[in-house]
Amino acid sequence: MALRLVLVFLSLLSITTLIGQEDFYFGVDLSYVNEVEDCGQSYAVAGTPRDPYAIFAEAGMDMVRLRLWHTPSWYDTLNAGQRYGDLADVQRSIRRAKEAGMKVLLDFHLSDTWADPGSQLVPAAWLPVVEDVELLADSLHHYVYGTLSRLRSVGLQPDWVQLGNETNKGILLSPEDNDTWTLDWSRNAQLFRAAIQAVADFESQWQTEVGTILHFAGPAEVEWLVAGFAENGIVDYDFIGISYYWTWHQPDGPRELGQVVRRLRQAHPAQRVLLLETAYPWTAAWQDEANNIIQGTHPDFTPASPETQRDWLIELSQMLLREGGSGLFYWEPAWLSTDCRTPWGRGSHFENATFFDFSGELLQPGGIDWPRYDYDRTPTGTVAVEGAGEGIHWLEGNQLQLRWPGAEVAHRELALYDAYGRLCGEWRSEGGTSSFSLAHLPAGLYHLRMRNLGGMPQRRTFFYQP
Repeated sequence: MALRLVLVFLSLLSITTLIGQEDFYFGVDLSYVNEVEDCGQSYAVAGTPRDPYAIFAEAGMDMVRLRLWHTPSWYDTLNAGQRYGDLADVQRSIRRAKEAGMKVLLDFHLSDTWADPGSQLVPAAWLPVVEDVELLADSLHHYVYGTLSRLRSVGLQPDWVQLGNETNKGILLSPEDNDTWTLDWSRNAQLFRAAIQAVADFESQWQTEVGTILHFAGPAEVEWLVAGFAENGIVDYDFIGISYYWTWHQPDGPRELGQVVRRLRQAHPAQRVLLLETAYPWTAAWQDEANNIIQGTHPDFTPASPETQRDWLIELSQMLLREGGSGLFYWEPAWLSTDCRTPWGRGSHFENATFFDFSGELLQPGGIDWPRYDYDRTPTGTVAVEGAGEGIHWLEGNQLQLRWPGAEVAHRELALYDAYGRLCGEWRSEGGTSSFSLAHLPAGLYHLRMRNLGGMPQRRTFFYQP
């Protein structure tokens, strides 16, 4: 685990809380790869055909994201009628990812078709119970638990699961509600609670761990949605996932996205934050009759080229690391054009935003290189620590800042010791905050002793990496 700051709170009640810069994940959504290959396209590096999963693993990708539809029967009318995104196809993809040494994020779309901010249509199998929330929640629980159990039975258990895809308007909506904006928090909370409980029951049954993600589209939307979940008692999940595309979410750029990540980490310290979907074009050209959905470039990353695609991803990743984010996932870097059809055209709607040219040759240098960049992994955004109602924050400029509420603790004595017990500094706080510069200290383990005047001492232990 690449740590730059680890903070441990040790009270006399033996309460311990650990946070800091956790692992940072570089992920790719490869849900289209099986379909692209079955439709006759291949991938190559320097003219040599290669397995795409191996290409991404060797480039430093940690995790593969794969979407799962309930019953994607609409595929039956396309091409040869082969279905993709169903459980059989997902099993094929998970096996390929694991053989390449990558972890797996399973994206439950909770629909028969694409789920996104504009569509969250209930699967046809559950339409008869869509108005009975208890029965619908029970169906959802059995589906999530059963899917994980089937995958585990064949050695394909995912590492993380995403419970819904871009769920801004809720999940499992009737056709009537899906045609408008309907966000019933009571209903929404009951359904999400059932899905989260299904994962927990699976973990308990098999004594295993599966990370859970809630996913929202757009930096401008995510904060009030996450707050709504918290207000309705949905807090028992691991990651907040965000979709961010310059095409749809401008004028918000990396800076604005970073501010959202920082505020989410402050307001919801129990959850980590992922940029779960993003993409950027390497060309404004196209190869087929399927319209390209990724258009336009940011003024600081123009014109579209493999290099600006790479630099855009580096900028976003560095921002996430700086603000305490935990990973970036690129959506469909291998969706090449073929002679097969989608419901909207023949070919790919994304060939201008992959990591390959139109012939399937890896673009080098290009977006594929973004995980290899030498990132500064020291977080400078504030990251709150829970524990006894207090927070300890890592601030830009090597400042350690403590905050505590209430006038009753307006005066405190603080002392900082190194791992050998040597005093490195002591000071007295006045008011509800106190800060101390660590700029003069070397890397190492430090112990912070805090005592209310006339009260019991408390300690925090942290690893500092300048």
